[in-house]
Amino acid sequence: MREGTEAGEGSASERLLFGGPLLYDARWADHHNAYFEMSLWAMALQLPRMVAFTARLALRADRRALWTVGLGELVRGIGQAVGLIAVNSVLATVLAAGTIGHRVQSAVPAMIGVAVTGVVGALADAASTAGTGRLEPKVERVATEMYLARVARVELAAIEDARFNRLMDSAQYGAGSARRMVKVCTGVIGSLVSFAAAAGVLTVLHPVLLPLLILMTVPRSWASLRSARARYASYLRWMQHARAGRLLTQTLMRTGPAAEIRVHDVGPFLLRHFRAMAEASEAEQSRLATGRARVRLLASALTGLAAALTYTSLGALLATGVMSLSIAGTAVLAIRGGGQSLTALVLQVNNLYEESAYVGDLERLFTEARKYTIPSGGEPVPDKVSLIRFENVTFHYPEDVGEDGGENGDGRDDAEKPAERKRPALKDVTLDIPAGRIVALVGENGSGKTTVSKLLAGLYHPDAGAVRWDGVDARTLDRDRLWSRIGMVGQDFHRWPFTCRMNVAVGRPDRPVDQAAVEEAAAYTGADTVVAELPHGWDTLLSKGYRGGHQISGGQWQRLGIARARYRDADILIVDEPTSALDARAELEVFERIRKLADGGQTVVLITHRLASVRHADLIHVLDKGELVESGTFEELLRPSAAGVFRELYEMQRAQYQDVRVPGRRMPDDAEEGSAAR
Repeated sequence: MREGTEAGEGSASERLLFGGPLLYDARWADHHNAYFEMSLWAMALQLPRMVAFTARLALRADRRALWTVGLGELVRGIGQAVGLIAVNSVLATVLAAGTIGHRVQSAVPAMIGVAVTGVVGALADAASTAGTGRLEPKVERVATEMYLARVARVELAAIEDARFNRLMDSAQYGAGSARRMVKVCTGVIGSLVSFAAAAGVLTVLHPVLLPLLILMTVPRSWASLRSARARYASYLRWMQHARAGRLLTQTLMRTGPAAEIRVHDVGPFLLRHFRAMAEASEAEQSRLATGRARVRLLASALTGLAAALTYTSLGALLATGVMSLSIAGTAVLAIRGGGQSLTALVLQVNNLYEESAYVGDLERLFTEARKYTIPSGGEPVPDKVSLIRFENVTFHYPEDVGEDGGENGDGRDDAEKPAERKRPALKDVTLDIPAGRIVALVGENGSGKTTVSKLLAGLYHPDAGAVRWDGVDARTLDRDRLWSRIGMVGQDFHRWPFTCRMNVAVGRPDRPVDQAAVEEAAAYTGADTVVAELPHGWDTLLSKGYRGGHQISGGQWQRLGIARARYRDADILIVDEPTSALDARAELEVFERIRKLADGGQTVVLITHRLASVRHADLIHVLDKGELVESGTFEELLRPSAAGVFRELYEMQRAQYQDVRVPGRRMPDDAEEGSAAR
């Protein structure tokens, strides 16, 4: 089957597997028009800014290596100019009047000069190459550190914002481009110095030679630029197609889907579509190769005409006596060397502009990140907080972010989104969280429970209203100090690909690992039994994809996650569905330990769907569609007179374990008969 390759239609595999053409609204797509509108002259005008940005990164990475590269290229260029002058002297002496022996003897000093400049040039080139080799990885590391440092300090709202997320996606390639720019900039400087040396020598020999040099170089420069643009255009158009092809191959190699791939025999299916998509890409590469061949053929023909004109002009200058034979010989060498340098310069500038498009994303990320950076400093957090109060809090997520912090993923514009998506996640909510108590947040999915916990943790600020710590607005508090008082255990807490010990100790990364405290936290949550079963105990690597790695169950991970929160020893512990992967006995043990945490003075905010588990909570807040609808103790909310949301949800869950009719539920015939008899 032959794949369609039109960008607007997409291939058959794209339509079947990915629902349509693989077009991605990434930042790098914005470079398309700007790049293709760039002329050679406009690109040359951009050169100083590009080199300056790379130089700043290089200065930060390794100042000595940068100086080594710069001086090496400068010495190499000067050596080439001196070498051409020495060659001209040799030719002039050899072609002068007199005996052969006398002429050769007279040319010896100039020959020595040619040899010395060659050695000096080789040493300078070696120094430049070594300096570039040291700079490249350091520049990539520095750029990556700058990228990660800014991303790590932006508000959670920025991470969950689709526009900023796309910018992060494209800017991550900027570090690799910055690394490549080091080598490209070195090539640009070297080619520029070499061309300047050749041009200077030609200008000294005869003014008409410099235009001839440029004339010979223009066709090859045009061909290189056109081919590079065509290649870049193809990259933009086929980038997502290639990425999807890699996704198919990586899926076949991953451990996660391995079992289903084998049981469902998905392997041949994926291979078939990989082959189809690869064949479409191959057709595109063939098209590029054909176009490149045509352009090069035309450029070669034009270069041949320019060369004929150049050498005809040289012949005319010789025939008329305007130029000596020695100068003509030197001019031929300078034209060849200068032409190669100018062609290389155009190519390197072209490559530099390509890379700078992605580095530009990195610069834009730095600018955008400053708008979202978490502020430093603020009011001190009260030492002994007695009450945290939500006062008339209203909060909206960004249009494409839901309560779980993920994107809607429907790919529609904001104008196309249904109106109900724009309702607030919380609306005029007022509730209290007393210190040293267990406060439960319950409600159906999308009711606003997790949003309350994120506002409490300072990950968001309300659009209206305030979250007050003993009367102090949380907006004014020092965020780092506030976070030092909070521990979180979510149902999707991160499973670090580290050792078992570090999966607990990462709860307090600001201090050295305290093995005794790690073991105490594990024993408190029952995670010590998990450690005892591991092949290397606390030193077991909990990542199956590495040598010596080990895989544990979801319930075992959950015990480690709770142990991590215990190790953090924070004043306030936010626990979101802490027992979703535990069996009934382990669940009961965990809730008993949570009760003990509150007895010890720790504030526990518990989010759960299992309403029977909040029996021992000191206070229960019931949310529904972003509004607080009930508050009270377990007994108060279940009183016969309290026919509210909590009682309704509790009775629905209780009915699953009893032979009673629930609306919409079909009961076995014998159960119905028994119920009727009662």
